[in-house]
Amino acid sequence: MVQSSYRDVMAWQRGMQLLAANYDVTEQFSSNEQFGLVSQLRRAAVSLPSKIAEGRAHYSNRDFVSFLRHARGSRAEMETQILMAGQRRYLTTEITRRLTVQIDELGRILSGLINSRNPATRTHDSGLGTQD
Repeated sequence: MVQSSYRDVMAWQRGMQLLAANYDVTEQFSSNEQFGLVSQLRRAAVSLPSKIAEGRAHYSNRDFVSFLRHARGSRAEMETQILMAGQRRYLTTEITRRLTVQIDELGRILSGLINSRNPATRTHDSGLGTQD
């Protein structure tokens, strides 16, 4: 069986789209946030597709699922930081909404991928519980 590339994984593709959007919006943040929230947001955004790629490269289903769960954690971290940026008015309400919609969609994709790869969690791992 031929292993497909991580670039073929929809979650990685969506993560890369979110990464680009994240860089675009953080360019407008105030300079005093350059080493604070901007740095944190970019690190979480980079981490998300990177973890998916790294997990896929291990060629082990168990490792892939573990890295997908870590990517889901980065997704939650990014969502928190986007909401914080919205509260601080570094982002408009519309941009905050648009990004959280993308983040929510990616969360559903990650949870679905985890469930499809890990039969033991199919009925338990909604992405919202504490099974991790």
